[in-house]
Amino acid sequence: MNVKVTMVARYLLGVLFLVFGGNGLAMVFFGGGFLPMPEPSPQMATVMGGFFGAVYLIPLVKILEVLAALLLLSGKYVNLAIVLLGPIVVNILGIHLFVDLSGAPMAVFILILWGILLRSRWNDFRPLLKVH
Repeated sequence: MNVKVTMVARYLLGVLFLVFGGNGLAMVFFGGGFLPMPEPSPQMATVMGGFFGAVYLIPLVKILEVLAALLLLSGKYVNLAIVLLGPIVVNILGIHLFVDLSGAPMAVFILILWGILLRSRWNDFRPLLKVH
């Protein structure tokens, strides 16, 4: 894959997860983030209530997002960042496809960026799918 496209995808994904992960950490630790958040739909409020009800979940996910973002932006351990972000990206997509469609375009954009990175390093991940 084109090296420039991969680099842009890596930086964009890194910045997105650093900003939104950092905002989420600010919400967890200080009670409010630095980005204004729209009022959630009733369905999204129910889902988010469940996430916050499992007290450890949001801080864990946000810490992983920031960690993966820093790995992507530094260019070190990019494969680890791809692995850490995989389940997070799937959940972002699932929430916005099945609960709140308003965020679906951004979720698909994030999936495409993540997919570009995964494809660019596919040879590193291929052995995981090898059947012995």
